[in-house]
Amino acid sequence: MQILADTMRLLLAITIAVIAGKLISKLKLPAILGWLIAGMVMGPHALGLLEDSLLDAPWFNTVESLLECTVGLMIGTELIWSQMKRAGKQILVTTITESLGTFLVVSLVFGIIFWVTDVPIYLAFLFGGIALATAPAPSLSVVNEFKTSGPVTKTLIPMAALDDLVGALVFFLVVAFVSAHLSTAGVPVPVVLFLVFLPVLIGIVTGFITGKLLRHTKNRNSTLAVMLVMLLVSAGIGFLINGMLSTPVLNFMLIGMSFSTVFANMVTREQLDGMMKVMNPVISFSLVVAILNLAAPLDYHLIFGAGIYTAVYIIARAIGKYSGAYFGAAVTHAPDTVKKYLGFTLLPHSGVSLVFTGIAVSILDGPAPECASIIQGTIAAAAVINEVIAVYMAKKGFEWAGELRKAEGAQADGHRQEGEQTA
Repeated sequence: MQILADTMRLLLAITIAVIAGKLISKLKLPAILGWLIAGMVMGPHALGLLEDSLLDAPWFNTVESLLECTVGLMIGTELIWSQMKRAGKQILVTTITESLGTFLVVSLVFGIIFWVTDVPIYLAFLFGGIALATAPAPSLSVVNEFKTSGPVTKTLIPMAALDDLVGALVFFLVVAFVSAHLSTAGVPVPVVLFLVFLPVLIGIVTGFITGKLLRHTKNRNSTLAVMLVMLLVSAGIGFLINGMLSTPVLNFMLIGMSFSTVFANMVTREQLDGMMKVMNPVISFSLVVAILNLAAPLDYHLIFGAGIYTAVYIIARAIGKYSGAYFGAAVTHAPDTVKKYLGFTLLPHSGVSLVFTGIAVSILDGPAPECASIIQGTIAAAAVINEVIAVYMAKKGFEWAGELRKAEGAQADGHRQEGEQTA
């Protein structure tokens, strides 16, 4: 009975979020802003429609992880090797420079502040490790809603996946350093790093099997059925492994991304387009739920209590992301629009940052509770403020790059050329 009541509340929340998104769109702003605001208003810190009991329910976490896996299809099906190999070096270098650039800027700024104020310097590196992570869902929702296409979009989509890997790698190395310094129980870093990359390995294996099966399907329905069954198998393996761990840490979006990347490079363009035509509405729905899950835990009251650390964190992170992306794009001779505007699309942050913050707080709670309070309060307030600003700036980045609605135009040109060839 409780599950039925929770399901009805969730469906009502999704409906309200979609309506809020459409109202926000009337103001020529991204619908995701409406979803974010609706999520915070309906979350446990406001109206309570999305209560902690619902957000923490095992069935909801299972559904949400499956939908995250589905969102991964949006990234993976764009990673076609024949189209990517020319830009592969550019994307890899830019991902590293924007990630490490953010880590260095934030760590340096907070290192100076903490040195002057006599706060332990190691806390600055934790801030840097948390800051370099990017939450891909908000920017991808802008791509999906405004049908963006062009150099910035083509660079951002593969970076959304790589950025998570680099972010996790750096963050857990910092956690290992801090754990050793504090002489706590420590974190089994090799195991954690293996778990960071495990979702990619799962997706590669299941994606390869899917690609082989899809080569023998005879029609669109059987193609779609094979893909959906194997997507469920991929997620199922993730659930099975998560169930064996003390804390579920697998990234399901990475499973979906790597799964779809492999099979997308093994099938015909016609097969892929047919599948995605059916899946795009499902992906859009999945994005709404993912954003609600991200926004609901955010406490809007923290906006009023945000202090100087929060302001410094948001500004330093933005400078690190923008300058790192600009530098990487410049040294790899990327188009001017990528140099100037990619950084704006990398500002969304909160989902991953809150996960990393929880891990950092668990390390600091015993030996340094005052440091745990500093990092928890700062990042929680920054998550609320930054997300609203970042989504708007991501949309402006695509707009300044001249990529809004370009996918629709390219699609129309493709259909027109096909018609001319047929005639």
